[in-house]
Amino acid sequence: MSKKKAYEALDRTLHDILGNNNIMGGVTVVLSGDFRRTLPVVPKGTRADIVNICIKASYLWQWTEKLSLYTDMRVHLQSHDATAEFSDNSSR
Repeated sequence: MSKKKAYEALDRTLHDILGNNNIMGGVTVVLSGDFRRTLPVVPKGTRADIVNICIKASYLWQWTEKLSLYTDMRVHLQSHDATAEFSDNSSR
C-alpha cells in the first residue's frame, strides 16, 4: 500500500495543474489492491505510526468509492479445466 502523503501530493498537484479545487482536480483516479494486505514500511515505527501513514488515514479516504470484485474473470475467459479447478480451490 502506498503512503497517504503520495496521494495527497497527487491531489495538490492536480489542483494546481487543472485549476480545479475538487478532490484530485475533478479527475477520476482508480486505485486497486487489497488495502489490508500490504502495509507501508515505517522504519522503527510503532503500530500507530504505520496506521497513521496509510491512505485510509488521509482526508481523501472519505471521498473514495470502494468497490469489491467477487468474480474471477480469468476463469470465465478461459475454458481450461485446470484454471477453473485452481480458482475453485483458491477461493475457499
